[in-house]
Amino acid sequence: MSTTTGAPPTIGGEPPPTAAEAFDRMAAAIGTVARCDPASLRLILTAFAVGGHVLLEDLPGMGKTTLARALAAVTGATARRVQCTPDLLPSDITGVTIFNDRTREFEFHPGPVFANVVIVDEINRASPKTQSALLEVMQEEQVTVDGRAHPVPRPFLVVATQNPIDLEGTFPLPEAQLDRFLMRLSLGHPGEEAELSLLRGTAPPVPEDLPLVLDGAQMARLREAVEQVVFADRVYEYVIRLAQRTRRHPRLRAGVSMRASIALCRTARMYALAEGRGHVVPEDVKALAGPVWAHRLVPMSGAATGPETAELLDELLAEVPVPGPHENRS
Repeated sequence: MSTTTGAPPTIGGEPPPTAAEAFDRMAAAIGTVARCDPASLRLILTAFAVGGHVLLEDLPGMGKTTLARALAAVTGATARRVQCTPDLLPSDITGVTIFNDRTREFEFHPGPVFANVVIVDEINRASPKTQSALLEVMQEEQVTVDGRAHPVPRPFLVVATQNPIDLEGTFPLPEAQLDRFLMRLSLGHPGEEAELSLLRGTAPPVPEDLPLVLDGAQMARLREAVEQVVFADRVYEYVIRLAQRTRRHPRLRAGVSMRASIALCRTARMYALAEGRGHVVPEDVKALAGPVWAHRLVPMSGAATGPETAELLDELLAEVPVPGPHENRS
């Protein structure tokens, strides 16, 4: 591609809104009930629109579940919640086949994973066996029970939470599980005005009462519109240089994979679209590298999560030169 300009595509509707308008309306609606950092909310909307899963690392009581319920409401989606405990079984998530005495046949009873937005609370309190039950559905959007595949509704988003401080009774997520998450984010504390409103006891609206902003058909058209976003060669090469730097870094045991690079490029297209642009710029890559890549890096210390990987990635972003606007190639 030799050009980096283009009009932002529309996504359908009456009148047809741009993607930026749709994102603004969703963020405004969700912001009335979920008092979180606007930048984090924007990233979560981007992940949902692009079909990626989100891992939220926050203290209890930060509004993670409320946010997921609000996200389902503004998109007309269904939402279900899974509370992870050490005794949770894989079938408690995916579903189970039960023999029906009346029909004399086995029937599949879907688990809570059969929803558009699945809230997996405290995922690292579930056993590794139960955690593995999410691997297939997060990657292939289906569940296999007794040899039969059962597709889950689309769009499909897993919003998993874990407490970064309380480690007692938890099972660290393996690299394969972490790689299924498009982003790892923290909602952060609410602003002073929002916190003051909460202290006064002002009750926010119920998430399920929020107006529908983007239905399933519009969401599908939004994903189609992403294909029209221009991704110049200079930006592709910037992603490659960053990825190669992670693989050669002396303090990293494992850098990012090709899957991680593809995820970053795919997310950057949607991020640009949400910003009202028809092309990706290097600054989009820099803004998303932390949320998309940091949890996939494995430092020499062996810790697959935590602030160490974020700090290392910040160092890499500072070291690799950002391409200028005239470095395009055809």
